[in-house]
Amino acid sequence: MVDSETARTIVGIIGNVISFGLFLSPIPTFITIFKKKSAAGFKPDPYVATVLNCAMWVFYGMPFVHPDSLLVITINGFGLGLELFYVGIFFIYSPWNKRRNILLALLVELIFMVVVIVITLLTLHTTGKRSALVGILCIVFNIAMYTSPLTIMKKVIQTKSVKYMPFYLSLANFLNGIVWAIYALLKFDPYILIPNGLGSLSGLVQLILYATYYKTTKWDEEDDKPAEVELSDTRA
Repeated sequence: MVDSETARTIVGIIGNVISFGLFLSPIPTFITIFKKKSAAGFKPDPYVATVLNCAMWVFYGMPFVHPDSLLVITINGFGLGLELFYVGIFFIYSPWNKRRNILLALLVELIFMVVVIVITLLTLHTTGKRSALVGILCIVFNIAMYTSPLTIMKKVIQTKSVKYMPFYLSLANFLNGIVWAIYALLKFDPYILIPNGLGSLSGLVQLILYATYYKTTKWDEEDDKPAEVELSDTRA
């Protein structure tokens, strides 16, 4: 019999593998940007938001905040670096007004992280209290990020086209949410369970829309106005 801690570790490793794929799923988008030498048609917002999301989860997984969360740190540490790389590509291939917005957003996120770290370490002196504060913030940011795909889902329904809704990103979101929800249940952690439960539901809705409108999508037709939406990604 596999004990719960071993099972949790195994599920966590599987979650890391899926999350790794989830982080890499936007690569086709960036290949397109490289080829066109322009980020027009795509928004950097989800990637900028994911930078803060990953940073928060890395901090949550620290031993002095939430012990025994090494697998949370490893995947989100990797994700943080990759998302910064993605944002850097947007910065290079965007006009100045978008570059300015990216810089301002990153500055706000940096200031916010510093404030959270200082408050957590100086005013809260137990891992239970620190986990509660940082965990609640992680949940809030994850839920906020789930609103990002709503724009593209609305567009899919209106146009009956899934051209700008990446299938593999939606699938990875669904699988990622399921696995991390199981991970959280094996050693009950509501701060991981709630956002990933919602993430799996969001991914499922996206997959249903993809299946529904795949046949009506005109893949080779040029749009009059490029879609300026991208799905966000989330993980524990």
